[in-house]
Amino acid sequence: MADERINEAFDPDAILEVRNIRKCFPIKKTFTGKVTQELVAVDNVSFKLYPGETLGIVGESGCGKTTLGRTILKLHPATSGQIIFEGQDITNLKSSEMREIRKKMQIIFQDPYSSLPPRLTVGGILSEPVKVHKIVPDNLTKQYVLDLMEKCGLRDYYYERYPHEFSGGQRQRICIARALSVKPKLVICDEPVSALDVSIQAQIINLLKQMQKDLNLTYVFISHDLSVVKFISDKIGVMYLGSMVEFGSKTDIFDNPLHPYTKALFSAIPQPDPDVKMERIVLKGDIPSPANPPKGCRFHTRCPHAMDICKEVPPEYKDYGNGHCAACHLLD
Repeated sequence: MADERINEAFDPDAILEVRNIRKCFPIKKTFTGKVTQELVAVDNVSFKLYPGETLGIVGESGCGKTTLGRTILKLHPATSGQIIFEGQDITNLKSSEMREIRKKMQIIFQDPYSSLPPRLTVGGILSEPVKVHKIVPDNLTKQYVLDLMEKCGLRDYYYERYPHEFSGGQRQRICIARALSVKPKLVICDEPVSALDVSIQAQIINLLKQMQKDLNLTYVFISHDLSVVKFISDKIGVMYLGSMVEFGSKTDIFDNPLHPYTKALFSAIPQPDPDVKMERIVLKGDIPSPANPPKGCRFHTRCPHAMDICKEVPPEYKDYGNGHCAACHLLD
């Protein structure tokens, strides 16, 4: 099935198409350098994303969300599979060949404190990518940066200040401005609000939505906060232990979750109405090690509905209508 997928024609309308992406990290090697044990961080993940859409990636910590985002950007080289951006297969492109594509694909990191260089001013941080990629002539760089700062809610007198002089929310605005400074088309948002207070989270989310509307941006929004993902996303992918266990539109995923893991995640969402009682699904046990994943379905060790077949045979990832895909033997 994977080989057939690789040979399919590219979707001309999709800005990003990921086909059976796999990313493994070596754990043990022999003296000669042969890998004897590896950690499978991302395992055969596939999806399509169209211009202007937001894909929310959710799952527990350690499920491979961040690694997936970094692999899409080629910050980690993919072990196998294909990454197609704007109809071009970029999986095996060299660094020199990626240079022109880099400015079209950007990332907002999770930690606004460690992702900004402490020895550069805000003006220097935002001017550097503009100059490197020659976005505007050098004599117009400062005005371009000041206009960008205004769009991102940053005062013009912040231009000469250093990152340590700002709060977490202001730093994240600087990170967003830096990502948008090269006029990207695709932005990977790696838990951009998880380190912020709730009130600041709302401001940053609204800023991201406004920038998306103004600049026609496409987002891959990685988060473990399902309420935030529901607010900002058009499509949602649910990951568990490196695999995509369910994928579909926001409406289909929230109104009709198919996979037991998705149902367990949604049962943990706090309800604003105290009179509404949710039946909490508590998963027993710990997440297995990705270095030694269980045989068959990876979720069977914690699934309350596990059958004998789940322990032996990996479930097939199928489309159950309207692009709503899941991998679970219960659905068969």
